[in-house]
Amino acid sequence: MGKVAILTDSNSGISQEEAKQYGVYVLPMPFYINDELYYEGITLTQDQFYDHLTGDSDIHTSMPVVGDVLDKWDELLKVYDEVVYIPMSSGLSSSCQTAKTLAEDYDGKVQIVDNHRISVTMMRSVLNAKGLADQGWKAKDIKEYLEKTAADSSIYILVPSLKWLKKGGRLTPAAALLGSLLRIKPVLQIQGEKLDSYAKCRTLKNAKTAMLGAIESDIRDRFKPQHGLDDLWIDGAYSGRWTDMEDEVNDWVKDIHSQYPVGVCMQQLSLSISCHVGPGCIAVTCEKKLPEVPEHPVKVV
Repeated sequence: MGKVAILTDSNSGISQEEAKQYGVYVLPMPFYINDELYYEGITLTQDQFYDHLTGDSDIHTSMPVVGDVLDKWDELLKVYDEVVYIPMSSGLSSSCQTAKTLAEDYDGKVQIVDNHRISVTMMRSVLNAKGLADQGWKAKDIKEYLEKTAADSSIYILVPSLKWLKKGGRLTPAAALLGSLLRIKPVLQIQGEKLDSYAKCRTLKNAKTAMLGAIESDIRDRFKPQHGLDDLWIDGAYSGRWTDMEDEVNDWVKDIHSQYPVGVCMQQLSLSISCHVGPGCIAVTCEKKLPEVPEHPVKVV
């Protein structure tokens, strides 16, 4: 039976310590802050990132360095027969397509998964891949299965401030000004390909209701689980320092539990997303479970 390594990047929200716990591998994402290179989770902590973000530092995301990717593949193939690499969605970065091109020189030993995930849903995909690898699945079969089920997830994000969307060029200055004057709280969605608008709400309560309603609609109209909540992962996420967000996150967990009495994995949003939406965001995600994979070893509340 061949051994398959599961590799992802830090857009999955999996830390280096968690990667060791789960038995997977994580490439740290590079960030340029005031023209200086940092690596997420290595030379850049979450708190340091938000210090720079709120301090109006010049922050640019970047795809993983080609040499770092190839070195990691080569390192893993000295121990494993194959590698499954799960980068962030191709709709959000060119790193996936670059990896596909690089993998052409590896004679099928490196399989690139583009199942259009990021953050918590990407983490779930990584653990799905690990579960399948532990059962003896080959890399190519894992890739095909994860891509076949790519559409079975959703993310909804409440953005309390339009500042960072404007700064990142996702809103015109006029739209941002109008939204601020009207105190609009946009809800964004990620349905695989890109970060897009879902709803515009006037109050935090209305925004939360819209997000949970969106999940309910997805469950009913898209996912259609045979065994109800037993067939689903429903999780949460937030952006910002935990010390700043603790009360709001705990309230959000209670709101999710009030509608979905399941264990919720609460994770910080990917820094790549946080660059665009800023701190203070809360999110809810939903994903169909793969029947072949046992419960994931993640901490839930």
